[in-house]
Amino acid sequence: QVQLVESGGGLVQAGGSLRLSCAASGLTVSSYAMGWFRQAPGKEREFVATVTRIYGTSYYADSVKGRFAISRDNAKNTVYLQMNNLKPEDTAVYFCAAVLVSGIRSAPNDYEYWGQGTQVTVSS
Repeated sequence: QVQLVESGGGLVQAGGSLRLSCAASGLTVSSYAMGWFRQAPGKEREFVATVTRIYGTSYYADSVKGRFAISRDNAKNTVYLQMNNLKPEDTAVYFCAAVLVSGIRSAPNDYEYWGQGTQVTVSS
């Protein structure tokens, strides 16, 4: 049974940093495309970042490029999202997702497995 468990969310002031973690069980993160998405109240779920299977190529939404970094620790079977210079518009529930495909995947419908989400709130 696949489980993705996010952690690391919280309340931070604008300009601050957070690191989200996604601990996986039932799959090997290096063999899956792993993604981070977010959903603010009243808005659709949107792509944040992804790292491809095997080679680990990363890809970002324009809104977070240069501020966020996705990485994975194969030994811990965990994917991270380092978020720097946070802005109030980054406030959302952040979700980790996984799918067993190659290439870059940035649409929510591309992903098969999802975590329960972790809340990130950025105050101005």
